[in-house]
Amino acid sequence: MAVRLTWTVNHACGHTIDHDLSARRADERAGYARWLTARACTDCWRTAHAADAAATKEWLAARREQEQADAEAWADQYDMPPLAGSEKAVAWGQRCRHQLVTAAYQALVAEGDWDEARWAEAEDAARTVDRAGWWLDQRDTDPADLPELLAAVTDADRSTENPYR
Repeated sequence: MAVRLTWTVNHACGHTIDHDLSARRADERAGYARWLTARACTDCWRTAHAADAAATKEWLAARREQEQADAEAWADQYDMPPLAGSEKAVAWGQRCRHQLVTAAYQALVAEGDWDEARWAEAEDAARTVDRAGWWLDQRDTDPADLPELLAAVTDADRSTENPYR
């Protein structure tokens, strides 16, 4: 006699559903059916997780809005120029620039051995890069590497038409 392919499962949510377990090996079906009894059915699971997904999406939107406001306030405070690019790239680039430059200040000045005068030179170099895409490309960079990256992009600007401006 062959091991059955369809199992009737009484889910934890109270729904009873026939599951086709033919895609599983014969020796896995009973254990999987037992495992399913401790879980909500697919419809109940989706309903429960839709609320979680909506809450997460709402939280993320609020966080991005706050990050954007912080980045814009920081750019105004430190006289950073507006970035060029698409609307979405500019917003994201502003957040990346803010996070990278503030992290670089923390690493190089607050925790490192740079003085404010040396940092001012790096900050001036950061003001020359107004392409949002460049800041997006550097978002995963070690903050301590920012001066070297800025030197590279400003050197490229001096030698040829800089594609990052």
